[in-house]
Order: sequence, then C-alpha cells, then structure tokens
Amino acid sequence: MGMNYFHQLLCRSSMWERTSATRIVPWALHGLDLGDQALEVGPGFGANVRTLRARVPALTGLEIDPALAARLRDRQSGRLRVIEGDGTAMPLPGNEFSSVVCFTMLHHVPSPAQQDDLFAEAFRVLRPGGVFAGSDGLDRLVFRLMHLGDTCVPVPPDTLMDRLTRAGFADIEIETGATMFRFRARRLS
Repeated sequence: MGMNYFHQLLCRSSMWERTSATRIVPWALHGLDLGDQALEVGPGFGANVRTLRARVPALTGLEIDPALAARLRDRQSGRLRVIEGDGTAMPLPGNEFSSVVCFTMLHHVPSPAQQDDLFAEAFRVLRPGGVFAGSDGLDRLVFRLMHLGDTCVPVPPDTLMDRLTRAGFADIEIETGATMFRFRARRLS
C-alpha cells in the first residue's frame, strides 16, 4: 500500500492535519456517538488522533506500515494504543470496539475483495450496536493525479450499500459531497 513522495508529504503536513481535524472528520462523524472505545483503521501519520480523542475516551490505531506504526507510538504515546496489522485480517478479538472509523484510506486497500474483507473485519471487531463510519475520496481526475504511483482503488459510493450489507451491517447511510463521500453503518447484533 505505497504512497508516492508528494502524497507522503501531504499526509504528514500540518495543513492536512488541520483539514482532516476541522473538515473531514467532523463531516464524516457529524451527529455520531463513537462510544467508549474506538478503532481507527489506517491512522497513517496520525492526523486524526487529537480530533478523535476529543470524541472518545479510548482510541486504538491499526496501522499496516511498520514505520508509520513506530512513528505513531513515538509521537502519540498516551493518546493512542497502536497495533501493527492489516485491516483485512485484524489481529484483534471480536466484539471489542464501540466504533470503527477510517478516513481517506479505503482507496489504499489493493482490491475490492480486500476492501470487502476490511468491512467484514470491522463488523467482527465491533460490539453489537457499534458503528462503522468514515470517509473516502471520490474517483476524480485530481484524486487520480495525486495518487500516481500509489495503490489507488477508489470505492464507488453507489456500490457501498450492498457491500456493507453483505458484511452484515444495517442502518447504512452514504452521503456524497463535492470531493468525498461519508458512510456510517451499524452492527445490530
């Protein structure tokens, strides 16, 4: 799940952290209660940690990249429990979290089948009543150009309802904005 140099610079910039903290996360999670224990899949450089900790008492980050996981441990110590692992095969017990979130990372999962595995894993690690929510970019020219040389498999929002339903989710809502979409879904039982 590589990122080109430009993309790496952007994702670790203070500008991106501000954008994520003030626009992306608040829009994606508007009106949602994350409960007492959230899991962020793919926290990357940690842009969302402070914003998420303001909403939830306990936060775990599942990061596939060992270097980013180590960086998160160094820089976010005390704010975030970091687990190194793959979102498509989470090294976590079932029914552990009140919420699972991911922001602008689904397109880095290398195939639709693996994205579906991630959805199934999010369902598995959620407690009954828990919410899976987040956002991702829309497949547009600028989005593709930013991802030249990256793993980039955009999620078509019009397929997401069926895909999340197959994973077991209910109460699914998907909303498309100008450059991204947000989603939320519940594990009922």
